[in-house]
Amino acid sequence: MARLPLIATAVLALGNTVLGATCGSAGYDPANYVCWQNQFLCPITAGEPLSYCAGACYTKFMYKCANNVLTLLPSTDYSTPFTLTVSNPSLPAIDGKPVTAGGQHWSIGGVTSSYCPVAQVGSACPPGNITAIVAGAGGAAMDVMVPGGQGVYLRPDWNVGYTQAHSAYIPPGSLTTGFGAYVGGGFVNLNGNGWPWVACPPTASGGGGGVWNLVAKNSTNAASLNLCTPVNLKINPLPQGTYGAWQYT
Repeated sequence: MARLPLIATAVLALGNTVLGATCGSAGYDPANYVCWQNQFLCPITAGEPLSYCAGACYTKFMYKCANNVLTLLPSTDYSTPFTLTVSNPSLPAIDGKPVTAGGQHWSIGGVTSSYCPVAQVGSACPPGNITAIVAGAGGAAMDVMVPGGQGVYLRPDWNVGYTQAHSAYIPPGSLTTGFGAYVGGGFVNLNGNGWPWVACPPTASGGGGGVWNLVAKNSTNAASLNLCTPVNLKINPLPQGTYGAWQYT
């Protein structure tokens, strides 16, 4: 079930076992499933009851259903920046908190770390207090003014990193593609065969200082992330021409 948030899935049939509620003739657990039209069961993943469309369950962070036809949401492009907030209503400690950049790493609910050479840039310095991203064609970058930009990548440990300003260095074994960013939806990791993002508390997976860690779960690290919880990353668009920072540090 861990991979369901990222794909449209077939409607589940659970037979006639009574599990606290019924959907048509099937018993189910309302903590883990939602019943549509009193006959179709879809799982709840990352706190999101998956929606139903023409025989499939789907996530609103990636798909839409119109006239009983399931299609992908339109992809973003590099012209419109956005911020990200965590979505998992079952995890109130971080639900709605921002994804923040600091130390060439994305975290959850931290403080954005940025820099602007005021002596050279002056009043053109962006506030630098939000973490803004741009994405398109499977790639992503920090939304910055610094020449050369700052690319986003998945580190070999499947944490999210970004390049230092004035440097294109990316650790060997990192992934620079496979990101899906959807207008009106979410920022999705399509690497690792469709496993979800997970939020790890400060005591798990390298977190610390009260800040939660963001990790792309996959078959190679799943066993080490048992203290972490699946989350979606909601896209919050910013006006075109907005810069999040001169550079993120």
